[in-house]
Amino acid sequence: MERTNKSSPVGFILLGFSDQPQLEMILLYVISVFYILTFVGNTTIILISYLDPKLHTPMYFFLSNLSFLDLCFTTSIIPQMLWNFRGPDKNITYIGCMIQFFVALGLGSAECVLLTVMAYDRYIAICRPLHYTLIMHPRLLKQLAVVIWISGFLESLVQSILTFQLPFCSHHKVDDFMCEEPALIKIAAVDTTFIETELCIASILYVMMPLGLILVSYGCIARTTLKIKSTEGRRKVFGTCGSHLMVVTLFFGTVLIVYIQPKNKYTQNQSKFLTLFYTVVTPTLNPMIYTLRNKDVKGALGRLLG
Repeated sequence: MERTNKSSPVGFILLGFSDQPQLEMILLYVISVFYILTFVGNTTIILISYLDPKLHTPMYFFLSNLSFLDLCFTTSIIPQMLWNFRGPDKNITYIGCMIQFFVALGLGSAECVLLTVMAYDRYIAICRPLHYTLIMHPRLLKQLAVVIWISGFLESLVQSILTFQLPFCSHHKVDDFMCEEPALIKIAAVDTTFIETELCIASILYVMMPLGLILVSYGCIARTTLKIKSTEGRRKVFGTCGSHLMVVTLFFGTVLIVYIQPKNKYTQNQSKFLTLFYTVVTPTLNPMIYTLRNKDVKGALGRLLG
């Protein structure tokens, strides 16, 4: 039986793709490029949303929050990931793992809530346009922003306390490239039925429920859109909602696959690539999706560039 360490371990070993060093070197350069694009793209969205008066609307208030969230999310994960991809040293300190776990999970949970609020904003704009400015007033926007950030990190705090109270196996080898809850639970040296049940409940509250509310919002939007007789009117609605729908599909699609699929060795490798997708690729694509599909953002960018 595996010897356990009842006290806090000195650190963990993030295995990542250590059995494929050539793949890690390729990922080192590819992810570095993605990180630069993420930083530039999301910073641009934040700046133009702040500097251009025409974008001082609820939609762009939430979009700038999404960009800031993605910026923080990738920064909490990618630097450590790139460091581990450099060579055989895959270590992360116990405190470093705790911090990464807490921050990344908090930001990921907050993004689930934020995407739900953005869907609600689109619902009000399209289904109740005459009441839009009355409902989405500045005070409500600030209150929603507070709820988004606090709810995300409250859930993360609970998960962090429960996870890091577990005694871990003495090898401390985490079969992932980041400190993620499913991977840490696997190296626990005790029965994890309770925490797995709690994780399932948290997934329902922060993934399934937000996704359900988003689908309800877009169901109402679709019903309203079908009543619009003009083709131009329908095109405008699709243009307004298309970017958000693409972001929701990319983010929730990969998260659901990672957390639902059976956990065997084959799907574990698949899970790593899918985790890479929503931690690295999606935050890079988000600003591109909103920029390329949005005339307001392209117009604001053009005005700022002179």
